[in-house]
Amino acid sequence: MKKRLLLFGVLVVAWSAGLGARLWDLQVRRHPEFARRAVSQQQRVVEIAAPRGAIYDGRGRELAVSVEVESVYAAPGEVAIDRVWTAAALAPILRQNEAELARRLDSDREFVWIARKLEPEVSRRVRELALPGVYFLTESRRYYPMRELASQVLGYVGMDGEGLGGLEARYEDVVRGRSVERVLLRDALRGSVALPEHPFDEPVPGQDLHLTLDASMQYIAEKELRAAVEKSRAQSGVVIVLDPADSAVLTMATYPTFDPNAFSRYPQETWKNRAIADVFEPGSTFKMVTAAAAFESLEVSPEDPFFCENGRIVLGKTRIKDHKSFGLLTFREVMAKSSNVGVIKAALIVGDARLHATIAGFGFGRRSGIDLPGESPGIVHPVERWSKLAKAYISFGQGISVTPLQLANAFAALANGGVVHRPYLVRAIGRDGATEETPRAEPLGRAITPQTAVTLERVLETVVTAGTGRRADVPGYRVAGKTGTAEKVIPGVGYSPTARMASFVGIVPARRPRLVCLVLLDEPRGLTHGGDVAAPVFAAVMRQALLYLGVPPDPELLDPDPDLERRLGNDRGPRVLRAAAGATAAALDGEPLPAAGAEPATDEGAAGAAIAAEPGAG
Repeated sequence: MKKRLLLFGVLVVAWSAGLGARLWDLQVRRHPEFARRAVSQQQRVVEIAAPRGAIYDGRGRELAVSVEVESVYAAPGEVAIDRVWTAAALAPILRQNEAELARRLDSDREFVWIARKLEPEVSRRVRELALPGVYFLTESRRYYPMRELASQVLGYVGMDGEGLGGLEARYEDVVRGRSVERVLLRDALRGSVALPEHPFDEPVPGQDLHLTLDASMQYIAEKELRAAVEKSRAQSGVVIVLDPADSAVLTMATYPTFDPNAFSRYPQETWKNRAIADVFEPGSTFKMVTAAAAFESLEVSPEDPFFCENGRIVLGKTRIKDHKSFGLLTFREVMAKSSNVGVIKAALIVGDARLHATIAGFGFGRRSGIDLPGESPGIVHPVERWSKLAKAYISFGQGISVTPLQLANAFAALANGGVVHRPYLVRAIGRDGATEETPRAEPLGRAITPQTAVTLERVLETVVTAGTGRRADVPGYRVAGKTGTAEKVIPGVGYSPTARMASFVGIVPARRPRLVCLVLLDEPRGLTHGGDVAAPVFAAVMRQALLYLGVPPDPELLDPDPDLERRLGNDRGPRVLRAAAGATAAALDGEPLPAAGAEPATDEGAAGAAIAAEPGAG
C-alpha cells in the first residue's frame, strides 16, 4: 500500500513538475512569441485612403465624387475548416470564381482581401451571411454621377484609389489627398474598431477641381455626336467646343465612350481621348492656315483672281486633280468652293518659309499644353526636309498630321484676332468651398495680325453662305468655318481609296466670336464629305449651345419673318435642354441640370491625292 502511495506521489510530483515546466515555457520563455501572435491575430495596421477631391463642372455640378463603401477581407486561419463552404457562399454574390476564392482562403497569411469597394446591396448580402473569419472595412470609392458624360476627360480611378486617366491622373497629386495608417482590433462581432491607445491622424481629403467644362453643353455635344456616328456608321467621332477668348474647353466629346464607374467592362480603345491623342491629315480645313499665310504675305487678297486650271495642275511631272473643274475664281471663291488648285497656287506665291512659319505659329507640330495626359504633338516636318511638292500637298492638308484639339485651337486663335492660347480645363482648385483660380498661362504667341484675322474670317463666312459649308448654317447667326474631307492614311499602306475623315470647324457668331466648334467623323459611310456629315452636327450643337448660353442673334440677320422664332428654336430650346439634362443627371436623384444663359430663358473641298480623282467637295 505504501509503495502504491509513494508511486502515486512521485507521479503527481512529476506531472506537476512537467506541467509547471510547460507553463513556464509557454508563459515565460515563449511569452513574447505568443504576444506577437495575439497581436497579429487581433490587430492589423491598414492604410486608410483619403477621400479624393470632387470634380465640378463650370457651374458647380458634380462630375466626380468620393463615397464611403465597404470592402470584405478574411482571416484565413479562422475559415480554414470551412473555406470550401465559405467560398461557395461568397462566390455567387461577389461574382467570383469559387475555386479561385477557395484557393485564396487556403493561405498562411493573416489577412486576405476578398472584394474591394462593394455596392451597398452586395455588401448587405455578404454581411447577412455572418461568415466566421470574414470581416468588413470602410473605404472610399470614386463615383461618377453622370456616368459616361465627359468620361475620357475625367478619366477613371483604380481599385487602389489611383487616378489612371484623364484629369484624375493629371491632377493625382492634388486630388488624392493624404492617407493615414490605423491599428485596428477585430471585435466580437467580427467588425474592426480603432484602438484608443494608438492615436492617429484623420485622412486629409484631396482638393477639388473646378472645370471650364459645361455639363449641359457636353451632353448636347455627346448626344448629337452619337447620333451622327451611328447614322453615318462611322468608326468614331469627336466634338470640341472652345471659348476663343482664352481657349477654355467648354466641351470635349468622344464617341464611342465608356462608363468610368465600371471602366474595366469596356474595350480599352474607348478609354482614349481621341481629341488629343489621335492624329489625322486635316484635309481642306487646313486651307485656313494657307489662306492666313497668303494674306499675311500681303501678296494675296480675297478678290484676287486665280485660274484653277479647269480642275488639274501639273507640278514637275506630277498631276494633282481638283474635286471639280474650276476656271477663273477669286480667292474668296477658291476658299468657298474649296479648290485645291487655287490654294496650291496661293501657297506657291507664299513660299516654303512663310507657310511653315504660319503653320508653326498656329501651334501645329507641338503639344498645345492642355492639362490632360496623353497629348500627341502631331507631325510637321522641318521646312528643310520638305520635298519640292510638300508645300503643294500641305497647302490643302496632306502630308501633315494634327490632333483635333490643335485644329480647333488654331480656329480659336483666328477668332480672337490671331493670338494663340494654351487650352485648359481646370479653372480653380480648392477645398470646402474655398477655391483659388489656377494661374492662366501667358498667350503662346501671335500667329497672324488682327487685320489678317478679320479678312480671313469674312472669307470663311462665304464658305457657309455660298460654299461647301452651307449645312453648317445656324439661323440668326453669322458662321465662319471650313469643311474638310481628307483621304484617310492607312499606316504602312498609304491613302485609302474609300475611307475618309470628314470634318468641319467653325466660329459663331462670326463677327463677335463666342464659340469655336470642331466636328470630326472617322470613316463615315455613304455620304463622306465634311459638308454633308460634319457640318450638320456643328449646326445642331451650336444652335442649342447658343440658346443655352443666351447669346442673342445677330440683329442685322433678323427679319420680320413670323416663322423665324420657330426656325431659331426659341419656342422650345430651353425646355428641350432641361429635359435632356434631366436624363443625363438621373443618377443625381433625378435633379436636372439647371439651364444657363439669359434671364428670359427661365430656366471643302476634298483633300485628294495626286493622280487619283477627287471623290467630291469637302
